[in-house]
Amino acid sequence: MTASSEDYRAALDRAHAHTSEWLESLDTRPVAPRQTADQVAEHFGIALQTEGIDPAEVVDELATFAEPGLMGIPSGRFYGWVMGGTLPAALASDWLVSAWDQNTGIRFATPASAAIEEAAETWLLDLLGLPAESGVGFTTGATMANFVGLAAGRKKVLDAVGWNVDEDGLSGAPRITVLAGAESHASIDMALRYLGLGLRSPVAADEQGRIRVDALREALDASSGPTILCLQAGNLHSGSFDPFREAIELAHAHGAWVHVDGAFGLWAAASPAWASAVDGLSLADSWATDAHKTLNVPYDCGVAIVADRALMRSSFGVHTDYLIHDAQGDPFERVPEFSRRARGIPVWAALRSLGRSGTIALVERLAANARALADALGALPGVEILNDVVFTQVCLSFGTDERTRAVTEALIRDGAVWMSGSRWRDRAILRISVSNWSTDAEDVAESIQAVRRAMAAAG
Repeated sequence: MTASSEDYRAALDRAHAHTSEWLESLDTRPVAPRQTADQVAEHFGIALQTEGIDPAEVVDELATFAEPGLMGIPSGRFYGWVMGGTLPAALASDWLVSAWDQNTGIRFATPASAAIEEAAETWLLDLLGLPAESGVGFTTGATMANFVGLAAGRKKVLDAVGWNVDEDGLSGAPRITVLAGAESHASIDMALRYLGLGLRSPVAADEQGRIRVDALREALDASSGPTILCLQAGNLHSGSFDPFREAIELAHAHGAWVHVDGAFGLWAAASPAWASAVDGLSLADSWATDAHKTLNVPYDCGVAIVADRALMRSSFGVHTDYLIHDAQGDPFERVPEFSRRARGIPVWAALRSLGRSGTIALVERLAANARALADALGALPGVEILNDVVFTQVCLSFGTDERTRAVTEALIRDGAVWMSGSRWRDRAILRISVSNWSTDAEDVAESIQAVRRAMAAAG
């Protein structure tokens, strides 16, 4: 059976129409979904029919029945879980990625994808002020980007004590001490689990979740053998940054590998406004971030960066007779997967559409909106802002834990905005993560009114 463009046209036309309707609805639709997963499943959880259905009809059915269960994540009034929206160029280029259907693992086989991603890598390193010779890999998200950086670190510190983890595995290997701030993100714990490194050793943090250098010094002095230190650019709750220069220089003096989890906060390095906050960041050995957060490209797209490009390739590369290897290196040598979509192409498109000044403006606008929300909400009676609003995160309390939870529940029921509840410093909080490029002054104003309504509804 030979495929032609006509085989795709009707289905793609319907997908385009439904996509346009969805995007146009974001300004006015409730952010919260209107149906539960069980309700949506009533339409989709049916027996598979015997005969095929026209592709255009399938697209219509999919869009129609899914719509009530969609969360308005691309909305400028969505502030949950540090999820960004999608820039127009990034969305359109992602469509091309799906249409081109390139398995972006081998440079020789998919030269266009490789070349575009390599250009995106160069721009990223330049924008973030990281070593130009670093290796870059595009992963599913920051969890796997952390995995990549920590895998390279695992190999490096074990090589240093004469243990070949590639040949001998971890059974009988010297134990690696992994130090991380007490408020490090759960994705670090997950990556360590995947790597067989066990639990991290928590180091005391200050009131904003930043690792304490005095406590780190004590922990390093007390540890012996291979050591990895995990720092963070952007605390999940406060948005604060660890003291990079002091911590990294101290760790390197003890022979430790330093990895930075910067899922959303690494992008602060693009703007001169955070020069002091990220001072020393480039001295680390590896970094992780998400492009589908602050940069606003479609899911899924993490970025793993390792200063030692050769080490990165040796950690993930493999040579087989049936693959055509490129002397410059292949994309699969920088990520866990052989097969993947060209995630770096939307990154290239986003950066190309924004330019340097636009990327900086995007980062600064997100932070400015967080500051505007904090200032306005903090002025409401009974509202306390719990963090120093240094980037894009805002944490609020409405007095007691019970009232904070009640306001959060009322806000979710209202549906006009989405802000997620959490717990920080042993208190129930409402957490606001400003991550969407499209959030504007009107969205901020509507969000403040939504919180007012929730406070009234909670009594």
